Amino acid sequence: MGWSGNRLANGVLKVTACAYRPWIRDARIVPYGNSITTATGYSFPSGHTMNAATVFGGGAVRKDLSRALRITLGIIVVLVAFSRNYLGAHTPQDTLAGLLVGMLVMALTVRLMKWVAAHPDKDILMAGIGVALAVAVAVYAAVKSYPEDYDAEGKLLVDGAKMANDTFKGVGWCGAFLVGWVLERRFVGFSTDISMLQRVTRVTTGLLSYYAVSLILVPFVKGLLPGAAGTMGSCFVQILYVTFLFPLCAKRLEKNTARG
Repeated sequence: MGWSGNRLANGVLKVTACAYRPWIRDARIVPYGNSITTATGYSFPSGHTMNAATVFGGGAVRKDLSRALRITLGIIVVLVAFSRNYLGAHTPQDTLAGLLVGMLVMALTVRLMKWVAAHPDKDILMAGIGVALAVAVAVYAAVKSYPEDYDAEGKLLVDGAKMANDTFKGVGWCGAFLVGWVLERRFVGFSTDISMLQRVTRVTTGLLSYYAVSLILVPFVKGLLPGAAGTMGSCFVQILYVTFLFPLCAKRLEKNTARG
């Protein structure tokens, strides 16, 4: 849940700040390896750092985990932030903001989940509000204006429409997670209290089927829909499979196997 909200928050901040990557702002910065081609979207704040802050940082602040594990998770967060600077993909300001915003999103998520636990019948309402926010972010990213700066040869330095693609991905992922989360809670009841053999089977079939969906179905949906709709639709399918469709299939398969 924290990662889902984080992707939406990162998308809003990136298309609002419209900060160029370090090597565009200063020619003296030479990114390492293929960072220029793999770093997508605007620079501020760092998406990788925000992801680390919500996923690993969220675990680092959990008091029910062992101290050694919490320290390890905290170190991972710091290393991810450092790596983004080392590669030249972000400035220290980008990563620091990513850390702060990522942890803030995680703190709010913890409070939100406690509220849902106390009001389990409000899950649809919460998911509905979240999806509405995701739609609002998509509209905002689609209609807002983006800076148009050109180099000495008259070439556009950064295409705002392409930079907003990361925001549309976040919208698709967030919306799919919220829908899948409610459907799984209401109709599946997925549990990890199972035997080791079942866990191994789930991991194997889950990874293989996920890659099949990512390599076949996701590109198909993206090619079927134009522009931003294709990006959001393909990301929606990808995460809905993870959060609802695979748990549903796994539960039914295990149930039929047990009967057999």
